[in-house]
Amino acid sequence: MANSDTTPRPTAGASDLAGLEAGLDALDTVPVQDRPSIGRVALAKVVPPLVAVLLVLAVWQAVYWAEIQPDYLMPSPADVWGEYDEMWRQGTLFEYIWTSVSRGLLGFLVAIAIGTPLGLLVARVKLVRAAIGPVLTGLQSLPSVAWVPAAIIWFGLSNGTIYAVVLLGAVPSIANGIVAGVDQIPPLYLRVGRTLGARGLTSVRHVLLPAALPGYLAGLKQGWAFSWRSLMAAELIVQTPSLGTGLGQLMEGYRTMQNMSGVLATIILILIVGVAIDLLFFSPLERRVLRGRGLLVRSS
Repeated sequence: MANSDTTPRPTAGASDLAGLEAGLDALDTVPVQDRPSIGRVALAKVVPPLVAVLLVLAVWQAVYWAEIQPDYLMPSPADVWGEYDEMWRQGTLFEYIWTSVSRGLLGFLVAIAIGTPLGLLVARVKLVRAAIGPVLTGLQSLPSVAWVPAAIIWFGLSNGTIYAVVLLGAVPSIANGIVAGVDQIPPLYLRVGRTLGARGLTSVRHVLLPAALPGYLAGLKQGWAFSWRSLMAAELIVQTPSLGTGLGQLMEGYRTMQNMSGVLATIILILIVGVAIDLLFFSPLERRVLRGRGLLVRSS
């Protein structure tokens, strides 16, 4: 008896195509994840660095107890904490920190204003790149402290010297960061931008800067690191009462008094400020950029 079923059966090719479409739909579907609890966030973000700090303090205390060095050369954590307590009671702790942070932030903002257009110019104009591109790379590798004697001759013992050293340390990093970001832009983006009429400043605003944002952000992050390092180098050498007392000047004062506890306390403050700026500003901004480009997914 003949089979009367006339329903068309899917061929192997149609079945594969349906499976491919299902797979693409699954990739496009963003899984909805529960908001992680406070305990899980603390366990993942707070506990590991806290354990690392406790281990460092334990090793430090063990070295102090072992008396490898005299206590005036290797003070204990309690001795260093005593310096913080003294600064707190005198009301100068936050004054020292703010003096340096305000200088660093102002110098960094001016470096962004100079380094961003300079980087775009180097990235887009071949003649400019050939002329000053290698110079920017060389300036980036030059230690910031090397600029301090020249800046003192140019500006004397003034804030101008400090800001000049900060700018000379930060601008090359920011410019090179945006050059690297522009170099990594797919040429198709630039052609599409020109087709849509994006030219000149419009192209910079809507095509170049958004497409180069990851490299530019890396340059900004490195530029801040160079700004902070350059600032400390300048403050260590430029000493005058009219400038106030920043962290670098504070550390040099402790060195002059042979106060190792104060020197270590200031070094730790410099480290804390650098880590805090990264955690509070650069790391969240970097995660936001990467997540917006689909390069970072929130773990479950």
